[in-house]
Amino acid sequence: MGVARIAVLASGGGSNLQALIDRIAALGAGAPAEIALVISDRRAAGALERATRAGIPTAYVPASAPEGALEAALVDAQIDLIALAGYLRYIPVPVVQRFHARMVNIHPSLLPAFGGAGMHGMHVHRAVLAAGATESGATVHFVDEVFDRGPIAAQGRVPVLAGDDADTLAARVLTLEHRLFPWAVLALARGALALTDDGRVQGARLDLTLDSPLSD
Repeated sequence: MGVARIAVLASGGGSNLQALIDRIAALGAGAPAEIALVISDRRAAGALERATRAGIPTAYVPASAPEGALEAALVDAQIDLIALAGYLRYIPVPVVQRFHARMVNIHPSLLPAFGGAGMHGMHVHRAVLAAGATESGATVHFVDEVFDRGPIAAQGRVPVLAGDDADTLAARVLTLEHRLFPWAVLALARGALALTDDGRVQGARLDLTLDSPLSD
């Protein structure tokens, strides 16, 4: 594949996007990928601002866009891999099929717990606290046609501490996300992480913590 062309899809502030931008910049000429496009369904998304500052092309594809608009933007940019970083829209089935085994998402819980439609952002952290869970974390998984169902590629854990509220728990999980997301995306670009034809994940990293080493 050479240097993989990545599209990052994000609906919000884009801090995981920034973590990937920074990691690729740190690797320099040795990076196995470049971010070729950032797409958001929100015109004012902070992710688009981060991309613009980094000189990365952007696209605004709202929910009201014609059918096929997202796929067309990806094809036009000659995208090899897709990374979802807080993207809140359902990915159309044709896009899922075109990018089978080449699209990953990061989710702020230990999937399969606290996943599915409507479970995103602070909704997840509030649900974790309401359930009385003693730990939470982040999961990177391959994307299929069902929200948060695809095979798990990487997962890390953080404790839920006494006195935590949704904000403090979210901050702890996000710190882990900023390490886990770039590792998984670049591992996929290098071929060190892959999904086999029978749905098995090769090269997965599981049961990580905030202190676990992650090498490129």
